Amino acid sequence: MIQTLRGMNDILSGENEKFTYFIDTATAIAKKYGFEYIETPLLEETNLFKRSVGESSDIVGKEMYQFEDKGGNDVCLRPEGTAGVVRAFVQNKLDKKGMVERFF
Repeated sequence: MIQTLRGMNDILSGENEKFTYFIDTATAIAKKYGFEYIETPLLEETNLFKRSVGESSDIVGKEMYQFEDKGGNDVCLRPEGTAGVVRAFVQNKLDKKGMVERFF
């Protein structure tokens, strides 16, 4: 029988209410303090993380699931959130707005 990977959990209907309550509460608090929601892709170019945290870091060396996609791109599952948020900030030219951006 195939089971979930260690550390990966299903959120079933009985746990769903607790999970959504937590997310809704955290979202309300973050918005109250001027933070906006951001969601970055689960897959990113591997170079994004190699540049941001360094090739010799534990994240790149031990904690990244890296592979080549069908198009030949070197991609990985995001091992942390900061690099993707910065990439989105720059790519979408949010720095040109001249405002402080706060994300959660």
